[in-house]
Amino acid sequence: MSLESKQILLLDRHEDRNATAGALRGLGLRVSVAGDLEEALALARREEFDMAMVGVGTRGTDANEVIARLAEGARIPSILMLARPEEARDAISALARGASDYLLKPLARAEVLARVERLLRWQEADVRARDLQQEVSRRYVPATIVSRSPGMQRVREQVLQVAAARSTVLIIGESGVGKELVAKAIHYNSPRRAAPFIAINCSAIPANLIESELFGHEKGAFTGAVERQRGKFELAHGGTILLDEIGEMGGATQSKLLRVLEEREFMRVGGTRAVHVDVRVLAATNRDVKEMIAAGRFREDLYFRLNVITIRVPPLRRRREDIPELAQSLLDIICRDNGLPARRLGESAVTAFLAYPWPGNVRELKNVLESTAITHPGPWVQAADLPDALRGMVTEDAEAEPVGATLSDLQRNLIRRTLARHAGNRTHAARTLGIGLRTLQRKIREYGLHQKGVRGRPRRDQKSTETPSPGSSIGSSQPSRRRNPPRATSS
Repeated sequence: MSLESKQILLLDRHEDRNATAGALRGLGLRVSVAGDLEEALALARREEFDMAMVGVGTRGTDANEVIARLAEGARIPSILMLARPEEARDAISALARGASDYLLKPLARAEVLARVERLLRWQEADVRARDLQQEVSRRYVPATIVSRSPGMQRVREQVLQVAAARSTVLIIGESGVGKELVAKAIHYNSPRRAAPFIAINCSAIPANLIESELFGHEKGAFTGAVERQRGKFELAHGGTILLDEIGEMGGATQSKLLRVLEEREFMRVGGTRAVHVDVRVLAATNRDVKEMIAAGRFREDLYFRLNVITIRVPPLRRRREDIPELAQSLLDIICRDNGLPARRLGESAVTAFLAYPWPGNVRELKNVLESTAITHPGPWVQAADLPDALRGMVTEDAEAEPVGATLSDLQRNLIRRTLARHAGNRTHAARTLGIGLRTLQRKIREYGLHQKGVRGRPRRDQKSTETPSPGSSIGSSQPSRRRNPPRATSS
């Protein structure tokens, strides 16, 4: 680590000041010297310092006030106390008040260098950790949950409602719908966001090991337990633990988990002393827990403890209006994480996505997008780039996308073409698109399609006397030859 660019603020007693400053400058540090606390604060307002060194017993200063005002008021990240041997007790006491470390005078070059480098490395690690925490928090804010569909709008509202509480939440949904994403959104928008978030898949751990994974074990508790090991609950202390696929948990572990929820304590495997933890528990499952209770495979009292708040995440096939935006959002993340150029979804790809049933839900969508983005370069993702199962969802009359078209343009064209295919019948168009009729009606208004006179099918007692030209859209501005044009369907 280079020290030449590091700025040190020195506040020391008069008789030691010059010698201390000289020693620090001899290490290549840039040192600004203050005679008292007020001068130090004035310097801190003009310059940004990486560290402050404060001499114990500096005249006219109180250690508590110096530490508080430099660390909080001047926002200097590290404070290193300098003490004569007889002042060592005072320097150690300063650590409890917020000082970072201390050194004894006379200063030894090697020791000063080691302490300064260590504190600066800690600072850099703290900055990286804060940046990472902020990035993670931004990724999991509720606003990033794509929620055009009523079901996902409800999920986002529930995340906002429960995030600040410590209540247990049960997240229910099919495999791959994004239950862990919901759990992370709860954690990273809660007061526990700076503490650990630990997810454990209960179905992926053998029954004879899950207790040790969750609660830890003592040395010698079983064959292979050569040392004490902390479990996931201890590691998540102060934060949140997600018990994914909790329906796969065995009866003995269910009993122990019930005690954790009731008493906030447990014993390690082979242990004799209770371990107390402060952990918020989130649970997720794709199983029908009530059926499992009826079959005797899940404890009813545990279910009531877990089911304080329930969030149901709908499958992707029931939230098709979310698919275009969700797919583009996932594609953006995939390209960024893999260092790829930005890609856009073509209309034919969106058409395929809307038609496909997505048995694997969001997880399957993400996998398809990642595979396609990596194996098919180019600015657009088209239906022809997709796996066979999705390519078969697109009819041959899918239109080519204009260069520069936005996702809204693609969605508008898709709705327009679907309405045209069904002669303006909104009920049939909504069924083909896999969205609700009200959603389709809202989209028609949003994209101004109703202004073009999209008409419904003629009644059986009416016959059309005009034949639309190939490729023309229903509701063109050409005058009708019929005396009484059919009324638009109310569906």
